[in-house]
Amino acid sequence: MADPVSEDTLQASRLERFAIPFGGSLTRRILTVNLIPLLVLAGSLFFLDSYRRQLLDERYKLARIEAQITAEALAGATMERQEALLSQIGREQSMRLRLYDASGTLIADSFELDEPSFTFDDPVAEPFLEDLARWTDNAVNVAVGAPSPPAYVRVRQQGLSQIELRRAPDGTPVINAAAPIGLNGASLLTTRNAVDITAAVRSARSSLMTIILLALALSTILSLYLATTIIEPLRRLVQAASRVRLGRDREVEVPRMDERADEIGLLARAVSDMTATLRHRIDAVESFAADVAHEIKNPLASLRSATETLPKVDDPDLRSQLVDVAAHDVRRIDRLVTEISEASRIDAELSRATFKKVDLCSLFSNVVARKLERGETRSCSVEIACNTALGEVMGVPVRLERIAENLLDNAVSFSPEGGRIIVTIARNGTRVTATVCDEGPGIPEGEREKVFRRFHSHRPEGEEYGNHSGLGLAIGRTIAEAHSGSLTVEDDVSGLGGACLVLELPAA
Repeated sequence: MADPVSEDTLQASRLERFAIPFGGSLTRRILTVNLIPLLVLAGSLFFLDSYRRQLLDERYKLARIEAQITAEALAGATMERQEALLSQIGREQSMRLRLYDASGTLIADSFELDEPSFTFDDPVAEPFLEDLARWTDNAVNVAVGAPSPPAYVRVRQQGLSQIELRRAPDGTPVINAAAPIGLNGASLLTTRNAVDITAAVRSARSSLMTIILLALALSTILSLYLATTIIEPLRRLVQAASRVRLGRDREVEVPRMDERADEIGLLARAVSDMTATLRHRIDAVESFAADVAHEIKNPLASLRSATETLPKVDDPDLRSQLVDVAAHDVRRIDRLVTEISEASRIDAELSRATFKKVDLCSLFSNVVARKLERGETRSCSVEIACNTALGEVMGVPVRLERIAENLLDNAVSFSPEGGRIIVTIARNGTRVTATVCDEGPGIPEGEREKVFRRFHSHRPEGEEYGNHSGLGLAIGRTIAEAHSGSLTVEDDVSGLGGACLVLELPAA
């Protein structure tokens, strides 16, 4: 006998193997799918470099125009007037203006003539956030392959009007513009620390980063919530299905999740219904096996008694009776085995069968004709009323013939000698019905469902015991349900006063 503790441990380990952890692949896939758009959005940070270049291009044009206009204003002015202009323009425009003679000697500097209009920030003295912003600038520049301008130095720009970009100690752009003054070889050099460009780019980048981070946080939360609402129910379903598979907990309840109207809820209810159907099938198989054993046991007991008694009997008449009993029991066992075999394989056969268009009028007519030829109607007259244009259904002809034979056999068994049997086939909307009525004693309303139970055999009065297996109507209902139809007992509508069995199938 196995140790119950070790058995429980083994079962738990099996269930864990089927459990889906919260960090499983499905969660990662959901997170990945939701993060991809955010990553694409984050890539737009690099496009801010084109925005920075556009600002610089505009500032280059402005610096060249400013240098040329200032140089023209300085041309022909006295030295005092030139110094006044340099001081005024530098103060008002936040620029540094320097004047060089033909030999390149500095002769005037707005920063020396007046208070400096700007100063370069010292990176060492700046707070951590500025260091972080500068590090981000450098990282983006490296990522997009933007060239790093050289450091700012105090040099004279030679030649005609030209623009040169330099880099301040704090990394902000310094735009130098040079322009000639008159024809005496003197030149003007303007210097502007364009900190506003860096501030504009950083502001745009900061706003975009804020949006991305908020979207990332929201997307992560929603992804985890979505993953939880999907994975947790699936884990419960897997665990319940595993317990059903292991067969340890017969009464395990598969969660139906009736409160969910999505696909997970549909799956849960489908699995629950499937499990209930499986249990019903198992119970039906167990009950069927028990009924088979009981039904076969009786004729076997009679056959054994007859064969054991036969050697001890010398009377020819009594021996003949015992032989007849044994032969009858053999035929009964053969009939039972045949019916049981057919009943047990109907579902499997129909699940693989290909349905064809079948005309119920022709089908019932052929079955009746064969029974009349073989003399299996006990002199009963069989009347068929149908419209061949309305009696077509989709099904397996051989199996539908079996229903017709069983219904007619049942009607013949309970009809009096020479009685009437009426078969009516009609169409009602999308359904086709075949009704078989007889002149027998009928079936009480409280007994109508019992006749479809396996091995239920209510013998007609005077009929020899053992001629019916009790499986005919049960097999008929199984075939009908496999065709998405039904087989029931209805009130008499023919006026014959007997039983009326109704086969209903979807119209083709």
